[in-house]
Amino acid sequence: MFDYDVAYLGSGHSCWHGALTLAAAGKKVVLMDHDLPGGTCTNYGCDAKILLDGPFEFLEGLKRYEDVCVDHAGTIDWKNLMAYKKKHLAPFSEFIPGMLKQTGIDFIRERGKLLDAHTIQAGDQTITAETIVLGVGQRNARLNVPGSEYLHGSREFLDIEEMPEHLICIGAGIISMEFASMALTLGKKVTFFEFMPRALAAYPEKYVCKLVEKMTAQGAEFHFGEAVCGIEKTEKGYRVMAKSGLCVEGDYVLDATGRVANYEDLGLEELGIPASRRGIQVDDHLRTCVPNIYVSGDAIDKEIPRLTPTAEFESNYIASQILGVSNAPICYPAVPNLVFTLPRIAQVGITVDEAEKCPEQYRIVSVPYGAQNEWVDNRELDIDMTFIVDKEGFLAGAAIYGSEAGTWIDFLTLVINKKISGDELRGMIFAFPTQTYMIVSTLVSILNK
Repeated sequence: MFDYDVAYLGSGHSCWHGALTLAAAGKKVVLMDHDLPGGTCTNYGCDAKILLDGPFEFLEGLKRYEDVCVDHAGTIDWKNLMAYKKKHLAPFSEFIPGMLKQTGIDFIRERGKLLDAHTIQAGDQTITAETIVLGVGQRNARLNVPGSEYLHGSREFLDIEEMPEHLICIGAGIISMEFASMALTLGKKVTFFEFMPRALAAYPEKYVCKLVEKMTAQGAEFHFGEAVCGIEKTEKGYRVMAKSGLCVEGDYVLDATGRVANYEDLGLEELGIPASRRGIQVDDHLRTCVPNIYVSGDAIDKEIPRLTPTAEFESNYIASQILGVSNAPICYPAVPNLVFTLPRIAQVGITVDEAEKCPEQYRIVSVPYGAQNEWVDNRELDIDMTFIVDKEGFLAGAAIYGSEAGTWIDFLTLVINKKISGDELRGMIFAFPTQTYMIVSTLVSILNK
């Protein structure tokens, strides 16, 4: 007899969604986490970023009307904004254990470690469970160079009281590009050191180039093909040095060189479960080589984007497996992903690069949406969209450059996943005049040709 039916190591979206489903079905469930309950996204990730981003998005929109009817677009007080963020997000870490308790789920404020296939050490407690789910997530990578103690990760940046006058970003991926967008809007200086030949390597190059050009015009400096070899403390701040001899001084250094799985000291090696910085290996049912131990969320070694909604999807999938609702291998739908820069870059489904390599399978249609729809797109003239249409005439992928890309990519994800045809769209009625209406008008002329 086990203490619990299901035990979760972790408490983020990769855990608690499935836990609620299992508890509602009568299962005895426990979650354990030594960090803030709710995980990265809730406490020092997505939620914090989008809350801080809000006024910047409005400010960007107002600036587009300064030569028409707006005298002054305003300024943002970062210190007050940060205080607002802390006030509204701090209660989440207390709310989640309470929410779990109301549904009959136990919560242990300790990091769990596997002792065997069914036994977990959590602080001074030893508990047993029939099924175990590892939702231990990832953490910021730390560049292994002299002076690494002067580096800061995304968690620390999202708590800074004052925006640095000169922000140095090591890496030009999602995290640094998003943070830099805010800093540049505040009139701060930003310098990038990026080992790769361009920023945001996973996103369409033409859209990334547009964003880099905009950020450069705002005062950003991009140094591509540069490998950082050390950081030094100076009288006024910090000096970042590259192997090429390039040196830049600033007053805050952000290490955005990636994220690594929290696989260490979990007892995996003793059980023969393969794992690395990339994550924990699973089969097509998200099971490890020990069949009653699953993995969910960012801790999985996978190619699927590591995103909050993906973790939620996996958590719900594992719950359905445990309950016997389905025994089918996991099948991911099209997964939209979005960079919250100013403006946004979004993509879903087949990418532009993939489509270009298979011209016999896909048709690429680029639409200068902003230039065509100034009257309805809030004067955002540089909005651009790319649609990937398969040989049957259905939408297979899309990429967007624009401030409302998040809303639009969600709509296009629905079109892709449900294989909605142009005729079906034509048979629906949408609100007018809206940006979505104009996208539908564009789609019906492209699909099923």
